[in-house]
Amino acid sequence: MLKHQWRPAIAITVVLMVITGVLYPGLVTALAELLFPHQANGSLVTVNGQVIGSELIGQQFARAEYFHARPSAAGGGYDDTLSAGTNLGPTSAKLADTLIAQAVDSEVKLDHAVKGGIPSDLVTSSGSGLDPDISPASAELQVPRIARERGLTEARVRSLVARHTEGRTLGLLGDPRVNVLALNLALDSLAPLRPAATAVSSPMRSR
Repeated sequence: MLKHQWRPAIAITVVLMVITGVLYPGLVTALAELLFPHQANGSLVTVNGQVIGSELIGQQFARAEYFHARPSAAGGGYDDTLSAGTNLGPTSAKLADTLIAQAVDSEVKLDHAVKGGIPSDLVTSSGSGLDPDISPASAELQVPRIARERGLTEARVRSLVARHTEGRTLGLLGDPRVNVLALNLALDSLAPLRPAATAVSSPMRSR
């Protein structure tokens, strides 16, 4: 009696394992590689044949000549092996009085921002800590510094930002955004740094 129950149970389990564990993943992977090879392989960005990052994973830019990303709580900051947020709630004194306050003071010093007028994404980290994008308002705040450091007009830098501003997905989802890595690569192409300071073939994270 039990043998008659075991056989169909085992057969169904094996069939489902093959379908869901082999055939379906294989089909999805093959279609992704065929139709969306760039996205399927991590949306990697290369410069001079070297992978310097991904369009999907943010990284830190500390130099004044570059647009800066939003703060990160991933590891020591933008650690792509330790994706995480601060886990601090809106009533947390540490979040308001330390982390956000420090980020605000940094923006005031770096970009001559006015307290109360700084976009929230420039002073708060994302849930993943690896957000690759900033808002157009955050990019706009940094335009004068970039123009000054690169020897460009603000109008030219704003035009670059506009060309790299993406709208809402399908016109409905999310908010307009600017990919920081793509924008900084375009900035390097438009106005390269001095030879002593340029490291085009090095990972962008080191800048």
